[in-house]
Amino acid sequence: MKYLVLAAVIAVVWALWRSGQRRPPPAAPRAGKRQPDAPEAMVRCARCGVHLPQSQALLEDGRSYCCDAHRRDG
Repeated sequence: MKYLVLAAVIAVVWALWRSGQRRPPPAAPRAGKRQPDAPEAMVRCARCGVHLPQSQALLEDGRSYCCDAHRRDG
C-alpha cells in the first residue's frame, strides 16, 4: 500500500513539474490587428490656455479655441 501512495505522490509531483515547463508559444501578430493612431498635434486655447488635439479645436482668425464660448469671447 505504501508503494502505491509513493507512486501517486511521485506522479503528482512529476505532472506539476511538467505543467510548469510548458509555455504557450508566442502569439503570432494578426493581420487584422488595428495599429495605434499616429500622434496628433496639440494646440493651445487662445482664451484659457488649455491644450487639446488640433482636430477638436475650433479655429478662428488663425487662433485655436477649446469651446464655442471661448471662441465668441476671444
